[in-house]
Amino acid sequence: MRNLTAVIIVAACVLLHASGVRASPATDEVLANVKMPPGFKLELFADDVPGARSLAIGANGTIFVGTRRDRVYAVSPPSGPEDKPIVRVIARGLNMPNGVAFRDGALYVAEIHRILRFDRIEDALDDPPQPTVVRDDLPKDRHHGWRYIAFGPDGKLYVPIGAPCNVCNESGYAVITRMNPDGTGQEVFARGVRNTVGFTWHPQTNHLWFTDNGRDYLGDDAPPCELNVAPRPGLDFGFPYCHGRNIKDPEFGHLGDCSRATPPVQELGAHVAPLGVKFYTGSMFPAAYRNQVFIAEHGSWNRSKKSGYRITRVKLDGERAVAYEPFAVGFKRGEEVLGRPVDLLVLEDGSMLVSDDYAGALYRIVYRATEP
Repeated sequence: MRNLTAVIIVAACVLLHASGVRASPATDEVLANVKMPPGFKLELFADDVPGARSLAIGANGTIFVGTRRDRVYAVSPPSGPEDKPIVRVIARGLNMPNGVAFRDGALYVAEIHRILRFDRIEDALDDPPQPTVVRDDLPKDRHHGWRYIAFGPDGKLYVPIGAPCNVCNESGYAVITRMNPDGTGQEVFARGVRNTVGFTWHPQTNHLWFTDNGRDYLGDDAPPCELNVAPRPGLDFGFPYCHGRNIKDPEFGHLGDCSRATPPVQELGAHVAPLGVKFYTGSMFPAAYRNQVFIAEHGSWNRSKKSGYRITRVKLDGERAVAYEPFAVGFKRGEEVLGRPVDLLVLEDGSMLVSDDYAGALYRIVYRATEP
C-alpha cells in the first residue's frame, strides 16, 4: 500500500509539472485581496510564469508571454474544464525579451537590441525553431530599453525606443517607430514619448492609444503619467520639455512650448507606471464597458506612499476621456506589494487576461451577472 501511495504521489507531481501549474501562496494572496465591481471576479489562469509581462495570442489560442528576464513562455489554454494550462519555455538566454507580437503564424520577440521571428511557432511548441533575426540594430541601452511591440491595423510592427535616462534630450530616442514585418522601412511615428510599455488601437477609428511613464524626482504627486492618442503620424507629445498637459521641465523646458505639444487625452496618477492598455472589445462584460479603456498600473517605486498596483478604467465618450477610475484594486495591501499588473489581453470568450511579473502569474477577469 505504501508503494502504491508513493506511485500516486509521483504521478501527481509529474502531471502538475506537465501542466505548468503549481501551488502559489503569492497568487492566493492576490486573489483574496483584489476587489472589483459587483459581478466581476479575478481567477487564476496560470501561476508558473516567472516575470510574466507582455502578452500576445496565437491563431490557435496560445498565449505568448514575454519577460524582462531571459525567456519567453507559451501557455496553452486548458482543453477541458478540469484541465490546467500547459506552460512551456519556448526561448531562453535572450536579452530582456519583453515584447511579443503574433502575425501570420509567426511570433515576433523584441529583445533590447534586436527583433526575432519564430515561424510556425504553434506547430512546434515542444521543439521551437531557431529564430530569424528581423533586425539587430536597435539601441543597446538598458535604461528603458525593454520594448513593447504590436502590429497595427496598417500591418506594420510598432517598436518604441524609450529615453535612455530619467530625463534627457538624446537624438533618436523617446519615439515610437514602425516598420514592415521584415524589418525594412523603419520610420518615426510619434515623438516626445518618454517610455511607453503599452499601446493599442481604437477598435472603431484605428487611432493609436498609448501609455507613457512620467519622469521621476519632481515630487510625490508630479508629474502625472499619461494616456495619449495619436490619430496620425508626426505628432510631438512633449518629452523632455513638457510633462502632462502643462508642466514645464525645470531643466529642459526651454526646448519647447507646452501649448505646441499634443496633450494627453487623460492625465493619470503620478508614478503609477501605466503599462498595458486595451479597449474592451468582448461581449462578456456589461455593455457599458464595451470600447472603454483599461490600463494596468504596475505601481510606483519612488513615492513616499505607493501608488498604482491596480487596473484602472478610463471612461470615454467617443474618443474623449470623461472619467478615470479604479477598476481592480488590491495588488498591494497597505504598503505591502502582493502583485504588479503589467499587460492585458481580451480573450475570445470575452474575459480579460492580466499578467503579473511580481507573482509570476496570469489571471483572468470574468463577469457573471449577479442576482438583484
